[in-house]
Amino acid sequence: MHDMNSYPISGLCDLAGIQRSSYYKWLNRKESDNETFNKELLPLIKDAYEEKNGILGYRQMTIKLNRENHLNVNSKRIYRLMGILRLKSVCRRKKKNYVHSTPEITAENVLNRDFNSNAFGTKWLTDVTEMKYGIQSKAYLSAILDLADKSIVSFVVGHSNNNELVFKTFDIAHQTYPDAKPLFHSDRGFQYTSKKFRNKLDDAGMMQSMSRVSRCIDNGPMESFWGMMKSEMYYLNKFNTYEDLEAAIREYIDYYNNRRYQKRLECMTPLEYRQYLLSSAA
Repeated sequence: MHDMNSYPISGLCDLAGIQRSSYYKWLNRKESDNETFNKELLPLIKDAYEEKNGILGYRQMTIKLNRENHLNVNSKRIYRLMGILRLKSVCRRKKKNYVHSTPEITAENVLNRDFNSNAFGTKWLTDVTEMKYGIQSKAYLSAILDLADKSIVSFVVGHSNNNELVFKTFDIAHQTYPDAKPLFHSDRGFQYTSKKFRNKLDDAGMMQSMSRVSRCIDNGPMESFWGMMKSEMYYLNKFNTYEDLEAAIREYIDYYNNRRYQKRLECMTPLEYRQYLLSSAA
């Protein structure tokens, strides 16, 4: 204010209720190492935030900066600096759509919320979610998630929430990992309770597990992935065509599997963590 408007220092100090000597002491002080480091971090934070279109919260920001800049900064500092820059991650919204049907086959909740796994291919979760494009057109994403490395094992985007969508997702996963015999957990959607799907699981040597009625938490990690993807990609964009939406989904899942660090995975990406698990077991 003094430099821009040429207000006298004495008047400004009186207005602020401080002595002139205190002002000059502050003005001539030596910048601390902490202050210098914070100044260096601010542009890194801003660049990373803009690079990811504002999807990074302070925890993800901390991991990204530490991994990519060889730093060792704690999340509290990043939280404080993001506050100074007024940078906030997007908020999540959640909407679940159900197709009610009479099940042909049901299975017990064998998984029973035991989401821990130390080896890839031992526990898989699956689900279908709805997204919109254009004015009111709908697309559906079916995906399978591995509980050990949190990777998306396979996914299919389609115009209809039907058997073909789910069966194709399963076939891709089984063809890609033919030796995997995971516990296969889903909700009680009509595709998963069909005889044809149970036959697919039996032929692949997989045991079926199903969430209890109206208990989304029984498939918690899968629901969490949907929320993450929608908050970090879907809700931030407007998709005019099916092709635009499908391309964005493919790009996001590639980013999630290969470049999105996760604290619960020792600050690795899902595919990095899979290699870590394999090397640890060797």
